[in-house]
Formats: sequence, C-alpha cells, structure tokens
Amino acid sequence: MLAIGAGVGVAGCGGGQRQDATEPSGNFPVQVTTAKFPHRQKLAESKYLVLSVKNAGDQTIPDLAVTINTVAKGTPNLKSPATSTGSGQGSFNIRVDEPNLASRFRPVWVLEEHYPKLITDKYPLSKIEQAPTAGAAAAQTGTFQFGSLPSGEGKDIAWRVTPVRAGTYTVRYQVAAGLTGQARAVTPDGSPVKGEFEATISAKPPNSCVTGSGKVVTCAKQ
Repeated sequence: MLAIGAGVGVAGCGGGQRQDATEPSGNFPVQVTTAKFPHRQKLAESKYLVLSVKNAGDQTIPDLAVTINTVAKGTPNLKSPATSTGSGQGSFNIRVDEPNLASRFRPVWVLEEHYPKLITDKYPLSKIEQAPTAGAAAAQTGTFQFGSLPSGEGKDIAWRVTPVRAGTYTVRYQVAAGLTGQARAVTPDGSPVKGEFEATISAKPPNSCVTGSGKVVTCAKQ
C-alpha cells in the first residue's frame, strides 16, 4: 500500500502551496461500522466490497481517505500508510514474479468504471448503478479520497469488482483523515483504523441464465 506520507502533492511546475500546508495535525476518532466482502467468489461474477465509516470525534475530518491493497495469501501484514510501499500497482492488483512478463502487476479483481460510489437512501445497494461516482483516486496508488466528514456523520462506500484471477487473496484496507499523514484516523485506543478480508476465487465460472427479456443473470444453484 503506497504511502499517505508527508510532502505528497507539491504543486506542479512553478511551485505553489503544499497540500500539507492546510491539513490540520492530530488524531481523528473513526469507526468502521460495516465491512463486507464475500469470502467465496467465482471468476467473472461481480461482487461489492462495502465499508461504512463514521466520524466518531468532535471535529470534522479534513479529507476522508481509504487505501486498499491486495496481496496473495501469506504476505506479511500491512505496514502503516506513512511507511508502506505496497505490493501491487493498484488496489486490486498483485505483483507476479514471472521474469518474462512486461509488467509484474496483474489484476485479481477489475474495479468497475465509476466506482467507488456512496450508498444512500436515494441509492441503496440495489440501485447503486444509478448513483454518481464518488471517491476520486488520489495521487497515492490504491487510495480513494471522499472529502470532509463532519462530526457524527458517516459514509457508506461500495466498490464493485469483478474477479479475473483464481486463488486465495487478502484484501486490506486502511482509513485516513487526510492525504499527507498529519491528520490521522484512529480507533478509541489510538491504533490505526484498518482491517482485511480473505477471499477465495474459484476457477469455476458462475451458472448463467437468460431471462425472458434477454438479460444474462446468475442462476440459482440447482
């Protein structure tokens, strides 16, 4: 997982104000109230990764950010965003050590276009395809930023991904209160706000059926 480290985002040619010049320094209490991602999956069968994040403190979070990182089973634990360099180029990619490959990074899941999106009363998960995109990709690999979050409020975030590589993988996430490392998201005991899912992707494709309207859907298991 690439760094959410100090000094990132200096303005382009000609200089300019650093991003960390306006980011407040301190700890911001955060709760992850929901974390869901299916443990068993099949190739080509799209699934949702859902995180619900709440500002449990008294101050507005400057810039809620979530960094996601995928590793093959057995990879050492995730480092903090301030020091980690990541194991794959992109949230749902892994590094494949095969010398004949032009690129060492290969996707395990493909993140669908316009995701992540926010789950709201107007756009529940059943209607989220109609929702606008959210979570602009930050300069850091695998990091998505969602803007400020007032005290007591939360955001329900969904990533829709399609598995394209069989195997067992660990998907790790970490929440930050800003992009430069000065505003830190913490649990009640002061620890980083992070978690992980283990998902096994079967090489067997899902059962598909065609409805009366001609739409291809996943069939119920016979």
